[in-house]
Amino acid sequence: MYSQHFGLTQDPFSIAPDPRYLFMSERHREALAHLLYGVVGSGAAAGGGRGSGGGFVLLTGDIGTGKTTICRCFLEQIPTGCQVAYIFNPKLSVTELLQSICEEFHITLAPSAVSAATGKDYIDALNAFLLQRHAAGQSSVLIIDEAQNLQAEVLEQLRLLTNLETNERKLLQIVLIGQPELRTMLARPELEQLAQRVIARFHLDALSAAESSQYIGHRLAVAGHTGALPFDRSSLQRIHRLARGVPRRINLLCGRALLGAWASGAASVNRRVVDKAAAEVFGPDNAHPRRRQRQHTAYALGGLGLAVGVALAGFLLWPARPPTQSSAPARVSAAPAAPLAPIKAAPPVPSPPEEIDALLAQLPRDINTAWRALASRWALPTPIGASDGDPCQAAVARELQCYRTNQLSVPLLRQLGRPGILTLQADNGVPVYALLVGLGEQTATLQVGPSLHRVRLVALGRLWRGDFATFWRAPRGYSAALPDGSGGPVIDRLATQLAQMEGAPAPGAGQAPPRLDATLRERVRAFQHAHGLKPDGQPGPMTFMQLDSATDSGGPRLQTEPL
Repeated sequence: MYSQHFGLTQDPFSIAPDPRYLFMSERHREALAHLLYGVVGSGAAAGGGRGSGGGFVLLTGDIGTGKTTICRCFLEQIPTGCQVAYIFNPKLSVTELLQSICEEFHITLAPSAVSAATGKDYIDALNAFLLQRHAAGQSSVLIIDEAQNLQAEVLEQLRLLTNLETNERKLLQIVLIGQPELRTMLARPELEQLAQRVIARFHLDALSAAESSQYIGHRLAVAGHTGALPFDRSSLQRIHRLARGVPRRINLLCGRALLGAWASGAASVNRRVVDKAAAEVFGPDNAHPRRRQRQHTAYALGGLGLAVGVALAGFLLWPARPPTQSSAPARVSAAPAAPLAPIKAAPPVPSPPEEIDALLAQLPRDINTAWRALASRWALPTPIGASDGDPCQAAVARELQCYRTNQLSVPLLRQLGRPGILTLQADNGVPVYALLVGLGEQTATLQVGPSLHRVRLVALGRLWRGDFATFWRAPRGYSAALPDGSGGPVIDRLATQLAQMEGAPAPGAGQAPPRLDATLRERVRAFQHAHGLKPDGQPGPMTFMQLDSATDSGGPRLQTEPL
């Protein structure tokens, strides 16, 4: 109805899970990466890659946070050679679930079992199907949406399905998608065996205020809108607060607000229109949370005042009891007073972020100065080398190498999780070098000399174009281009860390030493794809650094809280 009024080609705020409208916030990117890594990285790659396979991948999130939409996007990226069974109504018995799985995989039972099929008949047919696909170099994935509705005995049957395996790998990968109650279910003692088979898990939170505005702009752009947003600043803030950052609630509220603005002939949505839309969509009790809170507080205080008044009146009107005489002195047995609990100090409130422009004059223009400051984070003697020497050359003696790239992003910085040097471009075009030591939700912490300064990520983004430098500890025997068939300590470390990520046992002493063959390269590609790296199968510095971060293999880490 309002599409032409706002220059739209379609409804931007439909609640249908259309992957075209998926807004890839950092949380959504991480959720999708966990799904892809849990499937692709564990052996469901094209061409019959032989990873660990099997196990469970878990994606949870509150109602309306975008789990199903991420699942649709995930289905579009499933590799060739991987067949998917999708169950969206899991309120089933064990037999009904097995029947649904076979139907989704298009498995036909033996003629003798069709009339009165049992659970064993379905499991036997499923096992034969999975073995056949395995022999053909293909893989199978079972996705169950709304998995919080699964009964305990059904979850146990799913665990038993992951026992279908060969000597090389398990045959079925299971993805469970559900609301937060699913995590609570898996924490029960009787489901401990299943919980131990979860090889990747992620909880999808609501959007931040900045992400809510970006989300609205993204959906409008996909729907054909150009120019300024038809929402003013106060209305965007109000939408985030009323919708609590939940994408589905944002869709409902924005769609109704645009309709209201169109009906009144307004060119944009203001806060008054948003409040009216919220009352119509969420009900009057949810449209004014602050007012409702004040009312509840007033009722509580009123009740407290009434109770105090009644108690005081009772005390004043109660007849006084005359003191009783006793021939013997009263013996008072006083119990020792219980010690008072110590008063806990309130956590310090972080100071507001500083303006980054005020710090630019304090940042070094010589990158070697920044390298020497970074060395202190690695507990290296500072300065490393002479003041006019090459710090990277001096670091080699301490088994460290310098790494530089110009293609990093904030999500990759978070995944890398290690301090490093950002190249910032000031207005005068002269580059300066900032030592990044912390990364919060909306802020970054820079070390300037001995002091720390917190700045807004948005402000930092104006000056940073992706140039990043850091130290890294290369595996023994590493070279820039490891040829096929390579072995030795570098490949041992690679195979061990990948196995740790996949939830598989590390290569044992009785096994042949790992080699950089086609199978191992496929596992490297899966890891790279899931962590936003170029999936070339070549284990380079970024791959090893990401593996170190993912497996907590030592080295300094970025602080994630305000310092």
